[in-house]
Amino acid sequence: MKGDLIDLRDRIRARSTTARAEVDAQLERIEIQNPALNAFREVFPAEARDAADRIDSAIAAGSPVGPLAGVPLAIKDNIVTQVGRTSCSSRILEEYRSPFDATVIERLTAAGAILIGKTNMDEFAMGSSCETCAYGPVRNPWDHSRVPGGSSGGSAAAVAANLCAAALGSDTGGSIRQPASLCGIVGFKPTFGRVSRYGLVAFGSSLDQIGPLTHSVRDAALLYQCMAGEDRRDSTSAPHPVEDVLTPIDETPRTFRVGLPVQYRKGNSPAVNDAVARAIDIFQSLGGTIVDVDLPLTDVGISTYYVIAPAEACSNLARFDGIRYGHRATSRAGQDLFDLYAMSRAEGFGREVQRRIMLGTYVLSAGYYDAYYKRALQIRRLIKQEFDGAFSKCDVILGPTAPTAAFPLGGLTDPLSMYMCDVYTVNTNIAGICGISLPAGFDESSGRHLPVGIQLQAQAFAEPILFKIAQAYERVQGGRREVAPKVATKVA
Repeated sequence: MKGDLIDLRDRIRARSTTARAEVDAQLERIEIQNPALNAFREVFPAEARDAADRIDSAIAAGSPVGPLAGVPLAIKDNIVTQVGRTSCSSRILEEYRSPFDATVIERLTAAGAILIGKTNMDEFAMGSSCETCAYGPVRNPWDHSRVPGGSSGGSAAAVAANLCAAALGSDTGGSIRQPASLCGIVGFKPTFGRVSRYGLVAFGSSLDQIGPLTHSVRDAALLYQCMAGEDRRDSTSAPHPVEDVLTPIDETPRTFRVGLPVQYRKGNSPAVNDAVARAIDIFQSLGGTIVDVDLPLTDVGISTYYVIAPAEACSNLARFDGIRYGHRATSRAGQDLFDLYAMSRAEGFGREVQRRIMLGTYVLSAGYYDAYYKRALQIRRLIKQEFDGAFSKCDVILGPTAPTAAFPLGGLTDPLSMYMCDVYTVNTNIAGICGISLPAGFDESSGRHLPVGIQLQAQAFAEPILFKIAQAYERVQGGRREVAPKVATKVA
């Protein structure tokens, strides 16, 4: 697909353009568009230009270069990098600089990728709209009055606005796939343990996974291929060998089965239901068989997730106390260490993060552990068994990524309504399987041109078949056919 990551890489290799020219163009676009979008937390112009010059020199000398050579990538601000800061879009880590790179950063830069900047996000990845950023909300490139989704909204907005070739996000309950849907791009969440979490600031350690946001399925497959694999520094990293997903990606299976859960058909906007209906027609035209599957625990996924994730978050965020890490209160009102902890965390954490820490503390407390946390773990096992049963009947499961298109900034003030934006995505993380969101058209009902997406899910470590079926859909549906209108201005 012309204009995407692989096309850009190939043009740089063929010397029809240079990495430096492309980096300069991206930096200029960021300078023009980012004040309105607030997609980037920090940009690295000097470092990006230096890296581009090294790649151009290597190509000119005929030296071998990596599969991502010259490609500018944006990085979500909860993935640590030695260059710049890693703040998780929180005041408590406002000036934190990491002494090391995350494993995914090591692997991508070894493949030739150029880090162009860190993207805004919901604070500590807690949110579904990118409105909980300590540094202001991110805006959707298709309509600046709308949210881009969250928590990887800055990465999604940057890709949709052509401010980078691709971006990394993290997905704890849909934080890659939901913003990809709302911004009209591809978002891929790998199987839990398939991509190293070493260097990802933890939210929910049994749920978090790093993945790419791109313009095409092929680009997502390439980035996944470069990142995936065992990492001994991550105790949850899977030891399974990584299969080649890129070479056979155009081989549409002769026969494949697409599961359609009855639970995914209610509560959606008409445009989202229409997108799923079109996807059914496309898969049938490709030789796929549509089969009904039953996932009756879909509706309890949100409540299960909002017990497990906050419980893990309150443990993970305990380290940010103003002593070992993070913002320290300067007020002299506190007379002891406890007061210093309390004031530092009250000043450093936003309201949503505080809400989830308190919720996690509550469900883990004496007298409530069995009733809430233990029960949620039991339901988690049942959800996994439910998916296992469904995948015995189908190769992938089809449904919406999000129930609606992007909603207005400030449009959802009730936390529960916000949490329900992830109703179709949280169970993917709970079960530890893989999922991908694909652009599926637009919602024109309000007189606005807003993207909607569909989601495909596959069982754990079934990335090869997931990418093949997603690629087959993209060939028929079409990928990026137009640029978000708010960022269509060409930069010379």
